[in-house]
Amino acid sequence: MTRREALGRAALGTLFLPIAGALSPLAAADVPANPLAGRRLTLGLAGYTMRKMSADTAISTLRELGITSAALYKVHLPILLSTPDVCQEDAKRFRDAGITIASTGVVQLTKSEATMRRAFECARAAGLSTMTASYAAPPDAEVLQLTERFVREYDIRLAFHNHGPEDGIFPSPYDVWKAVQPYDARMGLCLDVGHSARAGADPVSAIRDCAARLYDVHVKDTTAPVGAKKDQPVGLGFGRLDIVGILRALLEIGYSHQVGLEDEVESPDTVPGIAQSYGFMRGTVAALTRAS
Repeated sequence: MTRREALGRAALGTLFLPIAGALSPLAAADVPANPLAGRRLTLGLAGYTMRKMSADTAISTLRELGITSAALYKVHLPILLSTPDVCQEDAKRFRDAGITIASTGVVQLTKSEATMRRAFECARAAGLSTMTASYAAPPDAEVLQLTERFVREYDIRLAFHNHGPEDGIFPSPYDVWKAVQPYDARMGLCLDVGHSARAGADPVSAIRDCAARLYDVHVKDTTAPVGAKKDQPVGLGFGRLDIVGILRALLEIGYSHQVGLEDEVESPDTVPGIAQSYGFMRGTVAALTRAS
């Protein structure tokens, strides 16, 4: 054995010492139970991730990656861009492939009662329980009351999306939270963690603060600083966001809706990046929910 081989084996041995200790009965008895053990999150894709894919490509990609839940972007579920019948057929294609449709959007609502009814008719035809949305213009009390009327009539949750400092309506999740408080509890949030961070809101704190009306989550990573009006998207784990803390907070509040990876990194082939980030998210949840 050479000196180099001996040093290498010694170093490798020190790596296994903590593991060996943890496996002993005495050490195992000292490890406290994990309060997150057994908890689950519904992981999926936010529709914008598949913005450049046809419906057939999106379906085959989801199946290839073993992803069974997705929000659908307007190119795959054209709410307000087509008829309820078309939305019903488009949604059926994904469901027939074994994919649960968690939500869609972002659907831009207006103060027009006819436009709003058309959006809800399309959503109902597609079998949605949640629609991710925003407004074409800042809503006043009259528009919010009209929205509440449709939410109650159709029994469909609205998750209003925050879009960061450049958004003149809902920059931060707290802007959504404040706006919906006087209205039906089915009016809530789609919390985008990257845009939240750029707007100066800590995503981990926002998840906990807004848990009661949190109906959709878009998970991404970014290198953009607070106040930046242009995002700088990167794969999960390569940016400045506390992705582990975000997923831990969702587990702690017992979040029961989709956690959607929203991969906005531009690439000629986006699938490898999606796979890497989705694997990071899935592996992190598995580690957080281990029994000890």
